[in-house]
Amino acid sequence: MIIWVNGAFGSGKTHTVHELHRRHGRGHVADPEILGYAMHKMLPASARTDFQDLPQWRTGVADTLERSAAVSDEPILVPMTIVDPQYFDETVGELRRRGADVRHYALIASRETLEHRLASRVSTLGARLLGRDETWAHAQIDRCRTALADDSFGVHIETDDLTLDEVVEVIAADVGLPLTRNRLSRPAAAVRRAEVAVRHIRF
Repeated sequence: MIIWVNGAFGSGKTHTVHELHRRHGRGHVADPEILGYAMHKMLPASARTDFQDLPQWRTGVADTLERSAAVSDEPILVPMTIVDPQYFDETVGELRRRGADVRHYALIASRETLEHRLASRVSTLGARLLGRDETWAHAQIDRCRTALADDSFGVHIETDDLTLDEVVEVIAADVGLPLTRNRLSRPAAAVRRAEVAVRHIRF
């Protein structure tokens, strides 16, 4: 089974997937962004635009996740924003056409919530310290929210009034995935979130 968690930047995809992985206690986190950044490394700087525009990224994601699901009887957990209908069809849709059991969830939040989350996340703070412009993710909010509202991007989970634990539990219940570990205490959860965020800073 592939559990794909979609959502606008700042919606909590990565934290949701990693906490779902921790609480279930099994499975594998497969981040398609890693493949995209690897492709960027092989291209000259002038050609490093949005890696989702690379046909080989979309094909590579489908091929790699199909292989992961074929060799494992444990859940494959995928955190990835993908809102272009064609690109969605060439990844999630293609996996389903190949017979993969893909459970797709779109984390939905208001513009205000997303702006707040983006402003406070570790990667944004780190970029500011290094003098990098981090406005791109903010500029994608309306585009992502509009696209993800479409029924083709279901199942939708409204997250404005949900905690991370509650989002994880909604997905686990819908999939039928047992959670073998309890919620973390507030201090432990804060440490965990920081650790996950630092590991996912991209430069």
